[in-house]
Amino acid sequence: MIETRRIIIVGAGLGALYAALSLAPRPVLIISPETLGEGASSAWAQGGVAAAMSVGDTPASHARDTMIAGAGTVSPQIAHLVTEEARQHILALTELGTPFDRDPEGDYVMSREAAHSHARVVRVKGDQAGREIMQTLVAAVRQTPSVQVLEGVLATHLETEDGRVTGVWIERAFEPSGPVLIKSPAVLLAGGGSGGLFAVTTNPPRIRGQVIGMAARAGARIADPEFVQFHPTAIASGEDPAPLATEALRGEGATLVNAAGERFMLSVHPDAELAPRDIVARAVYLERKAGREPALDTREALGAEVLTRFPAVAEACERAGIDPVSGVIPVAPAAHYHMGGIDTDTEGRSSLDRLWVCGEASSTGLHGANRLASNGLLEALVFARICAVGIAAELGEMPDVETVNPDFPEGDVPVNEPAVQVLRKAMTEGVGVVRDAEGLKAALRVISQIEAEARTETMRNMTATATLIAAAALAREESRGGHFRSDFPEMNPKLAERTKITLEEALKIRAAALED
Repeated sequence: MIETRRIIIVGAGLGALYAALSLAPRPVLIISPETLGEGASSAWAQGGVAAAMSVGDTPASHARDTMIAGAGTVSPQIAHLVTEEARQHILALTELGTPFDRDPEGDYVMSREAAHSHARVVRVKGDQAGREIMQTLVAAVRQTPSVQVLEGVLATHLETEDGRVTGVWIERAFEPSGPVLIKSPAVLLAGGGSGGLFAVTTNPPRIRGQVIGMAARAGARIADPEFVQFHPTAIASGEDPAPLATEALRGEGATLVNAAGERFMLSVHPDAELAPRDIVARAVYLERKAGREPALDTREALGAEVLTRFPAVAEACERAGIDPVSGVIPVAPAAHYHMGGIDTDTEGRSSLDRLWVCGEASSTGLHGANRLASNGLLEALVFARICAVGIAAELGEMPDVETVNPDFPEGDVPVNEPAVQVLRKAMTEGVGVVRDAEGLKAALRVISQIEAEARTETMRNMTATATLIAAAALAREESRGGHFRSDFPEMNPKLAERTKITLEEALKIRAAALED
C-alpha cells in the first residue's frame, strides 16, 4: 500500500488530461494503461467538438438540438450548462495550441453533422480533431511539473470505507502482476466507455467498460446503461476495432446506398443521411441483414478530395484495398459511444463520496437516449473543468508531494482473452442495434457464465458493465434513441425518464431472467 496526497485520475484521454491541467499546480497522479496519448477513445474521435461559434448560432439552439436528439431524457439544465460553456473551451484549446481549421479571415471552419440545425462542429484537418487535441494536451501535461503519469498501469478496483472512496488498486497493464493499493484524498474517473464490450466497435481495444464496472462494483449508482450509440458508418473491412467513416462525410454530402445503388435513407427519414444516428444505424443494420450491402458513396460529393480532406478515412480504405474515389465504402453499424455510465450530478460527483467522474465513463444527463454528434468531446471538456474546480474546493490548498513509485508483486493470472471474445460476441448478438427479450436473456446467461469463471478484477469489471447494459435494456420495455426493442418497437411516453440502477439491482434482474 502507498499513501499519497496526489489526486488520482484514472484514464488518459481528453477528460483526464484537461482535468489534470485544470488542477495545476495541485499534485496529480494519472493512471494510464498505455503510453500517454495512445489507446484513448479521444484520440480516435474524427468529427470534432460541437460549439455555437458561428454567426446566427446560439448555445440555446445547440441545447435544443441536444434535447431533440436525446429523445426525451436529456436534462435541460445540463444541456444548457454544457452548450453555454462550449465556446470558452474551444478558445482554451486554441490558446494551448490546437490547430483548429480556419478560413482565410481567421474564423473557425464549422461543419454540420447529423441532427444539428447549424454548422457548429469545430474540426482539425478534416477528421483529425481527436488526435490533434490529444497531442496538444499531452504536450501541455508533459510540461506541467505537478502532474505525474504512471504509464503501463491499469486501475482495477476502488477502495472504499463507509461509502467514501479512499484509493485505487492498480496492476501492470501489459503483464500479470499482483495489485498495489494507492490511497488518495480524491479520485477522478476519466477512463472511457464500453464500446469494446461489443464484437464490432470503433473504440480502442482496451475500452471495455472496466471503469464503469469498477465504480459499480464499489457501489456507485449507474445511469442509463442501456443506451449505447452504434455509429452507422464503420468501415466494414474486417478490422477489429472497425475504422470509422466520420459523419462529417455525410455532412459534406456523401450518401448511403445499397448494392442496387439505391439511396435507402430517403424513404426512412426526412433528413436522409443526416437523420439522428440511431435511425441511420438501424437502417444500415437492416440493409446488411437483408444482404443488400450498404455502403457510403463519397464520389459525387468529394471525389478525389476525400483522400486529402479526410486522411484517417483514406488510410483505412487503403489498408482494406478500397478506392473511395472510384468506388463505394462498405459500412456497418458499430458500438461507438456509451450514453450511460456512472451517475454524476452537476458538479461531476458520483453517489460515492470523494469520487468524481468525467468523460464517457460518466452519465451527466447531457446525451439522454442518443448522443448528438460531437457532443462527446465537449462534455468531457466541460465536466473535466467542473470536476477540477470541485476537487480543488474540497481539498483546498495542497503542498508539493513526492512522486509515487509502486513496486508490483509478481502475478500469474492474465485476462482470459478467449472468454472476452465470447463476451463481445454475445453482446453484439443479444444487446446490439436491434434487441428483444430472448436475445437479452441469452446474453445475460453468457455474461453470468463468464463472470462465474472470472479470475481477474478486470474481467469482473467487464462483466459488471455488460450486466448493467443488458439488464437495463431488458427492463426498458420500449424503444427510445439508441435502445431499440423489436418486441417493443414504439416509444412509451410514460417511460420518458432516465434509468438509475445499482449493480445489485442489475444482478437481481439477471437472476430473474436466468430463471425463465
